[in-house]
Parts: sequence; C-alpha cells; structure tokens
Amino acid sequence: MAAFCVQLPAPVSVAYEAGPTGFELARALEGAGVGCVVAAPGKIERPAQDRVKTDRRDAERLVRLLMIAGLHPVRVASSEEEALRDLVRAREDIRGDLMRARHRLGKLLLRHDVRYEDTASAWTAAHRAWLSKVELGERAAQSTLLDYLGAIDALVIRRDSLEAMIGELVPLSPWAEPVARLRCLRGIDTLSAVGLCAEIGDFARFESPAKLMHYLGLVPSAQASNDGKARSRRPPPATHAGSSSRRPGTTAARPARAPRSNAANKTSPHWRSRSRGRPSSASTTSGSASTPSAGNAKRSSRSPSPATRAARGSQGRTNRSTSRSA
Repeated sequence: MAAFCVQLPAPVSVAYEAGPTGFELARALEGAGVGCVVAAPGKIERPAQDRVKTDRRDAERLVRLLMIAGLHPVRVASSEEEALRDLVRAREDIRGDLMRARHRLGKLLLRHDVRYEDTASAWTAAHRAWLSKVELGERAAQSTLLDYLGAIDALVIRRDSLEAMIGELVPLSPWAEPVARLRCLRGIDTLSAVGLCAEIGDFARFESPAKLMHYLGLVPSAQASNDGKARSRRPPPATHAGSSSRRPGTTAARPARAPRSNAANKTSPHWRSRSRGRPSSASTTSGSASTPSAGNAKRSSRSPSPATRAARGSQGRTNRSTSRSA
C-alpha cells in the first residue's frame, strides 16, 4: 500500500479509520513521505438519514472530509509504545480471566456448601493450601474442582511472568520518567502508572487538565430539571466515556454523604434567610386545648365563619331593597 501511494502524482494524502489494523500503515506512509491521517471513528460526521453503509460509501465520505480538513486525527504511537501497550493490555486480559476463573471455583464450592471461614485471607497461600485439601465426595465434582484449580494456577503464573516483564521493560521505555513521577502519587504503583502511560501516551499533547479528563471520560455530567434552574449540590457522576482501559484503577463509586439533621439545617444562614418574614405556626397547648398564635389568629380573621357570611349577605340585601324604595 505504501509503495502504491508513493507512485501516485503529488501531492498525496491518505486517511483511514483507526481500528484493529493498528498504526503500521500510518508509520510506513509517514516514512515514505506521504501524509496520513488516522481518523477517530466516533467523530466522523454521518447524516442521520444515511443508513446505507458500504466500503465504497465510507471511503468516499473519508475523502470528502479529508479535503475539507473535517477529520479528527488520533495520535500515532511509535512501534515501541504500541508493543508495550499490547503487553499491558495482555496483562489486563489475564487479570480478567483470573477473576472469572476464581468466580467459577467459588460458585462450585458454594453449590456444595463448602465455605472458607477466613475471608480476609482469600486467594493467598493459606487459601490455596486449604483448596488443595477440599474433598467434594463425587468423582465428577472433584475432577471439576481440580480443573478449576489448575486453570487458576496457570493464570497466576502467566500474570506474574507478564508483570515481571513489564517491570524489566519500563526503565528502558520512553515512559520511564512519567512512570517515576506517577508513582509519587498515593495509590499508584508501577502497573497503574504504566497502564496510564500506555493508554494516554504523551501527556503534553493535552493543553489543559480538562482536556485530559475529556479524553479519559472522567468529566462530570449534569442532569437538571426545570430547564436547568434546579442545581444539585452534589457533584454529578462521571460519564466514563471512551475505552475503560484508559482508566486503570478508577471506579464509579462516590463516598456516601451523611444526611443533615433538622437542627443543622435550621442553623444554616441559607435557612435563616429563607425564613425571614415568615409567620410562625407554633401554638401553645394547655391540657387538651390549644391557643392559636398571632399568625394563626390573623389568618383565621381573614376567613369569616358561615354565620358571619350569612349575616353579611342578609344585610346587603336589606340595604339594596331600602335604596330601591327610596
């Protein structure tokens, strides 16, 4: 493909969507002196009424957008960075497989009512020694248990070997300095730091921290009723848009907030400012009788009783008849 593009009359520009083919073609074209744009698939404009999707129509749309600079390019990683990123993602895949294998073993033991009491030391050396002594009675069930144990042991060995390889390659990689800086943060060690560097790449390509958060999908999203007039005091949840591999070690959990008591609410300046000029509705009781407050008496005086309304009506009719006779 690169040799074919070089033979075309200049100037030549190439564009294709980012996908499973990687960046090998983009690096080869750049090395041959041909401009190449690897477009982000999620940001390619597509008309809502255009529901026919073919390779020819997609290629024509890419050409039109390339001519008007309407494509959003993605960063083309170097071959070394892409190789280390594949290694980090392979380790993440093994970690997910190990978690599922452990869940399968746990559900098998639960069906046979076999429980490990010391849950604080689960999946440690002591737990593994206890699992090797479990007897389920039935031959088929015992064979299933041994197969699950063998799968878990194999995955643990593969995970440990990949982690050791990552530790050896980091000091010689372009991310040696960023990884060392990220490790200074609390809760981030080598694997988390390498995962961030592998997915983000060059931190300097983001002009502000807000754009970095946009790329990671950790930007808060607001949902308000009444056309946005009502705003919640609590921070909205993160969108978590994009690939989840860009956020190693992050969760969507939010710390619980203790409810405020009525006494604390009444002592706040906001509550006092709203309650100014508002009549009190308190009343004092003596035995079973209650005495209305001044506010209640004022409101009750505004609404006359039925007898008062009837007397007023009869007096009005008498006044009207007197005026007619006069």
